[in-house]
Amino acid sequence: MSPRPLPTNAKLLVLATLAFLAVFLLLPLVIVFVEAFGHGLAAYTAALVEPDALSAMRLTLTVAAIAVPVNVVFGLFASWAIAKFDFRGRSLLITFIDLPFSVSPVVAGLVYVLLFGAQGWLGPWLDSHDIQIVFAVPGIILATVFVTFPFVARELIPLMLEQGRDDEEAALSLGASGLQTFLRVTLPNVRWGLLYGVLLCNARAMGEFGAVSVVSGHLRGLTNTMPLHVEILYNEYNFVAAFAVASLLAGLALVTLVLKTLVEARFQHHSRRNA
Repeated sequence: MSPRPLPTNAKLLVLATLAFLAVFLLLPLVIVFVEAFGHGLAAYTAALVEPDALSAMRLTLTVAAIAVPVNVVFGLFASWAIAKFDFRGRSLLITFIDLPFSVSPVVAGLVYVLLFGAQGWLGPWLDSHDIQIVFAVPGIILATVFVTFPFVARELIPLMLEQGRDDEEAALSLGASGLQTFLRVTLPNVRWGLLYGVLLCNARAMGEFGAVSVVSGHLRGLTNTMPLHVEILYNEYNFVAAFAVASLLAGLALVTLVLKTLVEARFQHHSRRNA
């Protein structure tokens, strides 16, 4: 069957949507790269190899390398428990998973300061044991884990619910243990959804600003991630360096978008093949 032509109203709606995307998404992205390379490749490279910039990149990668695996483990186990078992408190667990979506990242960061800061509830005990969480790397990791932990679970829960429990029950009836069932039945069935959730989680972890800004202390070369470093450079009117570092984050967003599209296509193909 040949595709039906769009009516005039639908064409106008499509044009309006494309215009909106061009103005509010594509144009800012283009401006970032134009400004980043506005003074030539040498200035762009110099901004990226500057010691504070390199420190911010290392810290961002370190935080993501810790936060994402933590969220993968939590997301897998929480999704498996919610989708495959009935237990008291199941609805409450789902509500807790959605909590970071409803709480401002700035508020989340402030909560960590109130808990672990020098004047916080646990501050005196931490200080007496020479443990620093707020205004240090551990606080940044905790804040990042909090704001990103729904992404993996929220991708897997609907998928596991849709797949049901038949495959797991069949494996258990044949003598497989719970761990064997999870590794050989549940995990392969959700691998594409898991990869999709990991991509989203990693992108948010590397681009998080609000919660990290509150708990970091903005110590140059020590607790500044890439988004915080961009803010500092921009406030200092060092626009070339600010846009250069920002272009890395924009590039990450583009790579994530491409990988997301590929994973979605693969997942849809996998779903149609198993239907």
